[in-house]
Amino acid sequence: MAGHSKWANIKHRKARVDEKRAQIFTKISRELIVATKQGGSDPEANPRLKAVIQKARQANLPMDNINRVIQKASGEGGGANYEEVVYEGYGPGGVAIMLDILTDNRNRTAGEIRYIFSRNGGSLGENGCVAWMFEKKGIIVANLPPGAEEESVMLAAIEAGADDVSVEDGVLEITTAPEDLEKVQQKITMMGVVLERAETSMVPTNTVTITDPEQARQVLKLAELLEDHDDVQTVFANFDIPEEILAQIDIG
Repeated sequence: MAGHSKWANIKHRKARVDEKRAQIFTKISRELIVATKQGGSDPEANPRLKAVIQKARQANLPMDNINRVIQKASGEGGGANYEEVVYEGYGPGGVAIMLDILTDNRNRTAGEIRYIFSRNGGSLGENGCVAWMFEKKGIIVANLPPGAEEESVMLAAIEAGADDVSVEDGVLEITTAPEDLEKVQQKITMMGVVLERAETSMVPTNTVTITDPEQARQVLKLAELLEDHDDVQTVFANFDIPEEILAQIDIG
């Protein structure tokens, strides 16, 4: 789930990244296909493709695989034709959820997503029902190198255009306007900062705090099932679960 550091922490604890590497590669490959078909195979002339390649490299997708997908997508009739769709809905406790979808069969995908929502305490809504609760932002999560001066890195990020910068336990979290993402990323990389991810995301303007352990479990289950769906590229949500509630539920 993008744009939600607590969810990222939960996923880390569950050690799901390695288990789902094949699924991650499949989803990124779809993004490569769409980006190539829309803007061509040259990443320098196609900013979207450049961003997806960077995402693929951060996920340790081999460059040979990336080039193979791009070459196929740029060839005549190469690759499947995916349609970009945004679905919106509500989870338990009125949590707002947005989904970035890439599908080659909109009717099938809509039915499957509606089923996941309805079976897990949520409901699929109309277009625009929750979009107003989110804003598009650039998100950078990075690790400070040993001996780095936090204040110097934070100041450099702000001078490069960052809207907000925080550091906790050596982990740097930066929020930018989407158009400033690459500039800020380049600036801190030059200072030896190691990127974990740099992407545009839909960030909630307000959050719903879940204080009931059972409801928290339901919200996490719904988010995980949606994220696991093959056609769902990214899940955005506005829930916040306090650490003391997380400690009471099984997320393993």
